Amino acid sequence: MKSNYSDILSIISKIHSDAASFLKIQLKNKGYPELVSSHGNILFQLSQNHQMTMTQIAAAVHRDKSTTTVLVNKLIKEGYVESYNSEKDSRIKKIKLSAKGEELSSNMKKISKSLQDCYYRNFSEEEIKQLYTLLKKLSDSFDSCPADSDVFKTL
Repeated sequence: MKSNYSDILSIISKIHSDAASFLKIQLKNKGYPELVSSHGNILFQLSQNHQMTMTQIAAAVHRDKSTTTVLVNKLIKEGYVESYNSEKDSRIKKIKLSAKGEELSSNMKKISKSLQDCYYRNFSEEEIKQLYTLLKKLSDSFDSCPADSDVFKTL
């Protein structure tokens, strides 16, 4: 079978879509039908960092600030996170998990573990490390080659 390397991004897209669907179903089954995988990523970041600004969250989840604001506002509305003014600068809003968010974060860790168990089940530890290294390299290539760079001006 001949490899078609031009399909790599299609495969990555399918993996992303499959993972998002898996997480959506798991969240619904656990009693969180109002949430999607993007919310889970924000909750994970907050569980690791305890408090963050919108700018920090946006950078951590690789989304623009306006998209992140919509996602965080939904989490605030649902009671999973709280927003408060920074003690050092009242113009800066900080976001942190609420008690309800801490509980959800614990469930998200279990859901994430089941997802990882599913998609890594046919890989050795060495293959997982290689996969990470290669995907990181691919991601870094995109970071150093923005869509408006000279590389794309010839297209």
